[in-house]
Parts: sequence; C-alpha cells; structure tokens
Amino acid sequence: MKNKCWIAAIESLHIEMNALKSLSEYMDKESFDLALDALASSNKIITCASGTSGIAAKKFAHSLCCIERSAMFMPPCEAVHGGLGALKKEDVMVMVSRGGKTSELLPVIDVCNKKGAVLIVVTENLDSLLGKNADIVLPIKIEKKSDPTGLMATSSFMVTVALFDALLSALIVRTGYTREQFGLIHPGGAVGQLLNK
Repeated sequence: MKNKCWIAAIESLHIEMNALKSLSEYMDKESFDLALDALASSNKIITCASGTSGIAAKKFAHSLCCIERSAMFMPPCEAVHGGLGALKKEDVMVMVSRGGKTSELLPVIDVCNKKGAVLIVVTENLDSLLGKNADIVLPIKIEKKSDPTGLMATSSFMVTVALFDALLSALIVRTGYTREQFGLIHPGGAVGQLLNK
C-alpha cells in the first residue's frame, strides 16, 4: 500500500510539472499583453471566483497589493449582493472559471458591461458565456488532473496560480517596482527584516 501511495505522489508531481511546462508553450502573447496593459493602467482591480479558483484569485489580489496595485478579492456571493458597488468605469475585473460556466459569476458580466469595466477571464472553455463575453481571455488547458480520482482542482489550480505569477512578474518589470518600495509596505516577518536592515 505504501508503495502505491508513493507512486501516486510522484505521478502527481510529474503531471503538474507537465501542466506548467505546457502553459509556457500555449500562452497567448497578444492576450497576455492586453491583460498586462489593463492591469498596469487601471485604478482598481477586483478578482472574483468560486472554490479553489477563488483561492487562486485571492492570492493574485494580494500579490497585486504587494506591488502597490490597488486590488481586492470579492467572493461572488458578496459581489451580487452589493459588493459590485466597488467596481467603477475602467476598473478591471478578473474572473476565473475553468469551465466558464460557474453560475455565481454570470451575473457579474452584465454589471461589468454596464459600468464600463474591463473583464479579464481565465478559462479553458473559450466558447462559454464567460469566455465569449470577456474583453480579454487568458486561456488555460488542463490535460489531466494530478490526483487519482481525476476530480480535484489540482493541475488547474497550479496552472492558474502560475499564470497569475507570470502576470505579476511582467507587472513588476512594466511598472519598475523595486525591492525598496516593497520594503516600505512589508515591515513584518523575515522578508521585512531582510528588506529593512
């Protein structure tokens, strides 16, 4: 039994490594550049997603704050109960849904359109409602989940986080963000001690 567990663990790593490697091969530069322009020029960025995708979206919002982009994560349930009042014209809404059919996200599309916000969607299903109504689509492709059931948000989560990290890296270069700037807003923990010697 232990050997089977070990084999499952190693196979999981290989599947996820392959998923990340393939992202760099199919990532669309034109869409990436459009997303980068929108994120770099917006006054505010809101990320919104459900479940494990929501965790990736929340991490992206926090990372954006760390490079002094005004960002927040908004759970879909709060978004459609008044939270979308925070969304203004030319702000950016980033939504994640692998299948592009997450029902909680669909009402947000209309609000983005009516308010004149830029809608960026991360999805595998380009023909979905989210995919078709997005201003910018950042496609992901998941060949295989890395867990034995094939049901968990494993490879898809890793690819989404990696895509967001790629955008973060590009934004750091685009905006000229420095370690000194980060040191000012990150006085806590080991990183704060390192940057503020």
